[in-house]
Amino acid sequence: MSTATGNSTPAKPHRGTIFLEAAEVLEQQQFPGQQFVLRLKSPECAARALPGNFIHLTCDAALPMRRPMSIMRISRHEGWIECLYKVVGEGSRLLSQRRRGDVVSSLGPIGQPFVLHPNKSRPLLIGGGVGIPPMIFLADAVRQDKRAQWKPLVLMGSEVPFPFKTRPSTILLPGMPGGVIGCMPLMEDWNIPSRLASQQGYPGCYDGYVSDLARRWLESLDRKALHEVEIFACGPTPMLKATAHLAQEFGIPSQVSLEEFMACAVGGCAGCAVEVHTSDGPAMKRVCVDGPVFDGTSIFPTG
Repeated sequence: MSTATGNSTPAKPHRGTIFLEAAEVLEQQQFPGQQFVLRLKSPECAARALPGNFIHLTCDAALPMRRPMSIMRISRHEGWIECLYKVVGEGSRLLSQRRRGDVVSSLGPIGQPFVLHPNKSRPLLIGGGVGIPPMIFLADAVRQDKRAQWKPLVLMGSEVPFPFKTRPSTILLPGMPGGVIGCMPLMEDWNIPSRLASQQGYPGCYDGYVSDLARRWLESLDRKALHEVEIFACGPTPMLKATAHLAQEFGIPSQVSLEEFMACAVGGCAGCAVEVHTSDGPAMKRVCVDGPVFDGTSIFPTG
């Protein structure tokens, strides 16, 4: 680790890895449910981003406070990143009005990423709502990782229309309830099986929580296959808690990405701190730079 100039104080691990860029809007697509996919020209971030990282965006000149956005896709070669977000307040509303050619201030990539383990070759990726983007990024990383013969499964849940046109999957997936055939076309194009869950009656979707659909699939695995599973999840806190507890019930590891309000997003204000259970007892950790990805058991222990 490098040291600060003029003394022996270790530099913060994130120094030299977070970049401030004037990011040009390349495209802004709107989907039902006030959801948007924003593509930004951000070459420094695109060159370094990993699944689970996020960016901190200035939504409008009139709003000094930035907004954290999960990274959904990147092109290192073309230098762009994509974010999926939902309009929930003034900041995201103003961001949704940005058009091609506009410039927004971007700070990133920020945060600790998901970590794939080759001995856990059946990664189960679970995304809920605006927690879907990191799972897409991670799925892309899995298909490019040559360290193992990966057998990923992506499960997505949403109570508003999905931000893509669903279609019946052509990939056979044992362990799925009958009629649950809806998938994300991009995953299908990548030859990665995916299934969808919702309580809104969308065709081809599991009628219930995405964590319950995950349970159904886990129950279909034999002991050897179960030993190869690791869960990765991002979404609302109740979903993450259910997912982490599910992992503990089946004796498999989990990594969860937390959603938290942030002011600085670089560890200075500690306004996003959460309690994490460690071997030395409870500790307060900052979601922005110590996370947003944490071990599921450390955030949601049972008992």
